[in-house]
Amino acid sequence: MRRIPDASISLILTDPPYHSTKKSNISGDKSFQTDRHFLDWLSQYCSEWKRILKPNGALYCFCSSEMAARIEVIVAQSFNVLSNIVWTKPNDPGFDGWKQKMKKESLRQWYAHSERIVFAEPASEGNLHRSYFGNELRRLRLKAGLSGHKLTEMTGAYGAVNHGGAVSNWETGRNIPSREQFQRISEAILSTGNIDFFPSYEDVIRPFNVHSRIEYTDVWSFPSVRPYLGKHPAEKPSEMLEHIIESSSFRGDIILDCFSGSGNTSLAALKMGRRTIGIDIEEKWAVSLAQKIDVIARFTPFRIQEVEVAL
Repeated sequence: MRRIPDASISLILTDPPYHSTKKSNISGDKSFQTDRHFLDWLSQYCSEWKRILKPNGALYCFCSSEMAARIEVIVAQSFNVLSNIVWTKPNDPGFDGWKQKMKKESLRQWYAHSERIVFAEPASEGNLHRSYFGNELRRLRLKAGLSGHKLTEMTGAYGAVNHGGAVSNWETGRNIPSREQFQRISEAILSTGNIDFFPSYEDVIRPFNVHSRIEYTDVWSFPSVRPYLGKHPAEKPSEMLEHIIESSSFRGDIILDCFSGSGNTSLAALKMGRRTIGIDIEEKWAVSLAQKIDVIARFTPFRIQEVEVAL
């Protein structure tokens, strides 16, 4: 990841070792002597994620229900944690791990039949909600020589409650403008002649495309991947990965999975018109992903510009 330039990744969608599961067939899952050792290791990744993620990018980090709260605290040091998503894995009997085999009364706690996904955005200090767009709007407004009231007047973005209108809410990070409002803001600020460039919507607004016909709450019910020959032990369902990519990136964006495993994140990204970087410590999974991408390039209309396997 240290080879990746600053602020170049639009979406980090990744699945680190869980540590709490202690599975021998997952590289790194048994590498940590204590929870603190694991969290210190993961915090180094958080620092790199913050560096390489665009200011309007998004992070989705899979983790176990046991470690989720502590991981969220680590992530919150550099990011705004937006959701702690519960993935319920509603599998049929026989495909639900140890759920049917476990002696329930011996657990002394509720059986962990879900995983967590920490969803976050880069934090930008300087306003109430640590909003990157809020800081940028204020900087550009002041450079243009406009007061908040004047910009409100020029855009017609009056608020029902506060006299500053929507502009003050945008600058504190409470919410964001629509595309139409964003266009009016751009035209108003550029019309002053004091600045000659205003960034595009895609460069400053974090994408989040959801509606009522898809999973839009923080409880998701995607079935896990059923066993098959050559399956990665921590493989995530393509449908869920596609859902994340569609919701939190634009076409042409770069998607990073730095614990690539099966490579499903990269395959989903290519399928949906994004670019992708997949990294894995095990050579067999890196080579497997390159082979899968080669098949896609030969037998589908996807245009694969470059495939690099660095070992």
